[in-house]
Amino acid sequence: MAIGLAVLWPGGAPAHERTGVGFDRQTQHATVTEVVKLSCQDVNGSAGTPTGDTSTAEGSSAQQQASGACKKATIRVDTGKDKGRTFTEIVQPDQSRQLHEGQKVVVAYEPAAPKDLQYSVADINRRLPLALLAGIFALAVVVVGRLRGVMALVSLAISFLVLNFFILPAILQGSNPLVVAVVGASVIMLIALYLCHGLSARTSVAVLGTLVSLLLIGVLGSLFNGWAALTGNTDDNTGLIHGLYPSIDMSGLLLAGIIIGSLGVLDDVTVTQTSAVWELHEANPALGRRGLYRAGIRIGRDHIASVVNTLVLAYAGAALPLLLLFSIAQSSVGTVANSELVAEEIVRTLVGSIGLVASVPVTTALAALVVSADRPEQRPAAGAPVMVGDGAAPLRGGRGRRRKR
Repeated sequence: MAIGLAVLWPGGAPAHERTGVGFDRQTQHATVTEVVKLSCQDVNGSAGTPTGDTSTAEGSSAQQQASGACKKATIRVDTGKDKGRTFTEIVQPDQSRQLHEGQKVVVAYEPAAPKDLQYSVADINRRLPLALLAGIFALAVVVVGRLRGVMALVSLAISFLVLNFFILPAILQGSNPLVVAVVGASVIMLIALYLCHGLSARTSVAVLGTLVSLLLIGVLGSLFNGWAALTGNTDDNTGLIHGLYPSIDMSGLLLAGIIIGSLGVLDDVTVTQTSAVWELHEANPALGRRGLYRAGIRIGRDHIASVVNTLVLAYAGAALPLLLLFSIAQSSVGTVANSELVAEEIVRTLVGSIGLVASVPVTTALAALVVSADRPEQRPAAGAPVMVGDGAAPLRGGRGRRRKR
């Protein structure tokens, strides 16, 4: 892993000339200083009131623009070389984003345009509410998790650093996205697990179980991505990436997303399974590796059911607008599933779920093997009851083996 990190280290993202399209625009922060209401008819010209069918979206929009009340917003640029410069923008009544005085916005800058058209409102500035929400999240994690919560936040910050300074630039440099994702995910996994749970055999088992599952997800994802002929180039954003960096393997980028997206849930499953086996061993030291595995896998089955359902619903929620479009078009289930946009999500969900399911028996078997090998010298006779605590009921388990010294 260290060798892979050194070999693939990108040294920064390659530069490119901005296209001015989508996210690839120059932007600055700005403030809406004044909003004045005025007649849309005065703004849009004197073409008269439309007489077309207002039951359609186009007819209704034309009707509102002709007879409704528009807004003329004055915006002041707050950053960049044109700081203090103002420009105006007309807001139509049917626009989803309505501006109000004092609102913080993000403006796009196009230097090649005429001077009075160089700036336009691109989005709302959401930094304050997002920062406040992040602060509430961090506070909740620290209050409930205490030291482990702090370590979890530190590992989260390191994960973002690995993503920002290694994974993304390495992919932009043209390295194989699948290899980059496996190496980067392994680094994130090692740092996160050992930082949050300490250097121990228990954590090492969870790390090994996660690594095996990640490799399985990579193999299955590669196989079915190729078989289903998924290109990974399915929307405007991926199209823009491919246009700016033609050397990037978009199908490999899809695979990288599957691996990184599965990592967080995998950590949860492997750590939980390892802890369950260790606690079972503490409660009944007489349980052998088979007994520990059987007890641990029963816990794992419950975990599988809930985690797989969570993963599927998470992907379905992310794709909900797309599914609504197919529902509006009254497409059949087969037609929807066969489209590349939905097929990507199906492959992503099922490959990730297979990796999660496989992580339970793999991690449970590894944990049972490791913990059963670590036994104290004095053991009760085979079949003898083991007392847990004062006055507790005896627990019976399978045969254990004395550790050789």
